[in-house]
Amino acid sequence: MSVALQAKGLTKEFKGFVAVNKVDLTVEKGTIHALIGPNGAGKTTCFNLLTKFLQPTAGSITYDGRDITKMLPADIARLGMVRSFQISAVFPDLSVLQNVRVALQRRRGDSFDFWRSERELSRFDDEAQAHLDAVGLSEFTHHRAAELSYGRKRALEIATTLALDPEMLLLDEPMAGMGQEDVARTSQLIRRIAKNRTILMVEHNLKVVADLSDKITVLARGEILAEGDYATVSKSPEVVDAYIGAGHD
Repeated sequence: MSVALQAKGLTKEFKGFVAVNKVDLTVEKGTIHALIGPNGAGKTTCFNLLTKFLQPTAGSITYDGRDITKMLPADIARLGMVRSFQISAVFPDLSVLQNVRVALQRRRGDSFDFWRSERELSRFDDEAQAHLDAVGLSEFTHHRAAELSYGRKRALEIATTLALDPEMLLLDEPMAGMGQEDVARTSQLIRRIAKNRTILMVEHNLKVVADLSDKITVLARGEILAEGDYATVSKSPEVVDAYIGAGHD
């Protein structure tokens, strides 16, 4: 398979503390790749390096064969690699439809769209509605975003991300804070949108990781401890010891 995202020798130091140490990571196109590890493993730092919210101390990052090591997050988003955040980021006082429409306007790169009339902006509505249909929010089109449950806010965030037409999605703990029903709904959504995209996600819910992931990279103390499918990494004594705890039986 061809490579979507690749890191070589990725390293990040903070005043002498090495949070990520010489990580080599390859995410293949068309797969769901999970990045997991215990607290303090360096996965959030690694994720922020890959999405360019942090600059590496050493190493390189390529996306679709292009060196993005020194690029800014907004620039790589324009290349088709877009991230979500652990905390849902929506405009609470706008309607669900308007939230997605903002993303469609941003994709056009016209900062003056906000000054245009509601009637003129309505030309984005059909496409915005299609994205809401895709994430199961059709019945909430005209609700204020603030009125949605937490899980549906995350679905709305994914809809706005899809409106940017990304080839690769990077999801930061998409199930964080969700109840069982929302977890199941969001898992189905991720599986559906992954059919024609590449996904890299940081996720604590091992059941979700086992269910969704084609490949898993386990970090511990800033280094790769194991890599493979869930059956492979879950049987690794090193992973059990590092991720679940030395007292696990």
